[in-house]
Amino acid sequence: MTLHTQQSLSGFIASEPQQSVTENGDTCFYVRVGQPHFRHEATGSFTVLEPTFHDLVAYRATADRALTLFAKGDSFVAEGYVRTYQVEHNGETLEREQFVAKKIGHDLARTNYEVDRTRHSVMGAEHDSPAAQNAMSQEAAPARASASVLGM
Repeated sequence: MTLHTQQSLSGFIASEPQQSVTENGDTCFYVRVGQPHFRHEATGSFTVLEPTFHDLVAYRATADRALTLFAKGDSFVAEGYVRTYQVEHNGETLEREQFVAKKIGHDLARTNYEVDRTRHSVMGAEHDSPAAQNAMSQEAAPARASASVLGM
């Protein structure tokens, strides 16, 4: 089976998170995010450049969780895709981009936190189905076999 990948975005939450509701009644999480940039110098050092700022949105359950867990200043890593859309501004049509986060979490390279797994068992009930358990077991078999061969 091929490896499934998506676009990713990392940075920091630059604005206070905002909550809204879509036409379909889904929760929407919206923030402006910043991406730090650096220039590698010939001396081996790095020069800090001005960050760029972008729009990030998430919907439904991801939005609900993000609204409770994220605050301005938090570092994050997100998986999703870039959506381009058009807006009217002063009679002119402008093209805008936003990152639609399907998954988002704190950047553990820049964030200290503790993991509470009590909610995990409630939230992951769909992973407890026999079909999901079988799929996870089949996916883990090659890793277990490799570890066995390597003496792990």
